[in-house]
Amino acid sequence: MAIDVNIEVSPLSRVEGHGDLVLDIKNKKIEKLQFRIPEAPRFFEAMLVGRKFDQPSHITSRICGICSVAHTFASIKATESALGVKLNDQILKLRRIVNIGEYIQSNCLHVYFLAAPDFLGVGSVIPLIQTHPDIVNIAIRMKKIANDIVRITGGRAVHPITTVVGGFTKLPSKSDLENIKNMLNSLYPDLEASLKVLKTLKLPDFERETEYISISNDYEYALYDGDLKSSDGWVIEPIDYLSKIKEKVVQHSTGKHCWASRDSYMVGALSRVNNNFEMLSDRAKEYASELGLKVPCYNTFMINFAQFVEIVHCVDDGIRLVNELLDSGLDEEKSFVSVKPKAGRGVGIVEAPRGSLIHDYTYDKNGKITKANLIIPTNMNYANVEKDLEALIPSIIEKTEDQIRFSCEMLIRAYDPCISCSTHFLNVELINKE
Repeated sequence: MAIDVNIEVSPLSRVEGHGDLVLDIKNKKIEKLQFRIPEAPRFFEAMLVGRKFDQPSHITSRICGICSVAHTFASIKATESALGVKLNDQILKLRRIVNIGEYIQSNCLHVYFLAAPDFLGVGSVIPLIQTHPDIVNIAIRMKKIANDIVRITGGRAVHPITTVVGGFTKLPSKSDLENIKNMLNSLYPDLEASLKVLKTLKLPDFERETEYISISNDYEYALYDGDLKSSDGWVIEPIDYLSKIKEKVVQHSTGKHCWASRDSYMVGALSRVNNNFEMLSDRAKEYASELGLKVPCYNTFMINFAQFVEIVHCVDDGIRLVNELLDSGLDEEKSFVSVKPKAGRGVGIVEAPRGSLIHDYTYDKNGKITKANLIIPTNMNYANVEKDLEALIPSIIEKTEDQIRFSCEMLIRAYDPCISCSTHFLNVELINKE
């Protein structure tokens, strides 16, 4: 039993980037609790100032090697909104297929490689090669298929190059689409096998109700497009995000903390499932039921199961989109629409695998950025991570220090934080002396 606890985990393992857990307990009371982010800020917002409208998406995709598609699309959507670009159905469907590839890719990485070791009592995925070789092989196969989908439709598996402001520089062929469809269909036995293993896992008994925010719309499980929706009852258009989403600098982090209706909120797979459950595919709903994922769900550890359910949905939805494109046929003349520079402001919001991602650009009449603001999903979760830890620790205070450390690390990892993306805390003003 731990009466006094002093824990400093630096850095936390199996997360992207460098994050530290600092916990000081005296007489079973929390004296200090921080999820500390020490990485240097990266200044992408300042890099964008002065850039012409065809450049930002290629720059911002480099914010992250895991969520490069999400940054590409948030950037493109912000620019297209500012310039008044109207897209056709073919372009939008192809973008959604690229997006689905990244979702399978990223959720697979977290569920199988980063989170599963916590539930199976090992330090990494390496021991699972001996104890669960079938599952490791499924994870590798799924990751490769997802990479191939992004490569075929986006030009390469990371940092896509064929999807640009106004459309696509190169379309996939009919055989490419048929290949994607076959690859997605081949995943169904793997999903069934994974479900059987996931059903054997026991999640920690923990709940803390919070505000859940994601994009949402009336026609699909929103990943690419929608208004910003809160479980607290409000819905706003992307352009109005500043009326609800607030940021602040905290002393112990180079990543800002965010709040909306309360002092913290959650974004990510669990928020999307809570807000948009009815829009999931029928198979995804069945898998959710098998895993005990019922909405509203307040157990943060269920993020891992929600990510798996999203993989199932993305496989189903990807096949649907490919079939629709095969039925209508690909038209090279519809691969790109006209784009002309003009002054304006645009906001692009997509759901990155880790949650709502916001790009906000202001352009001058020559189509060059004069101001940029980016809000990263992991930033939005930092405050909620600390609130969850505050709620979790009293329930595990009777455990040993090692057990407390492990439980806290496991909860942070459940959020699938992308720390390097989120380090930006300075307001940089560039002065043009011309």
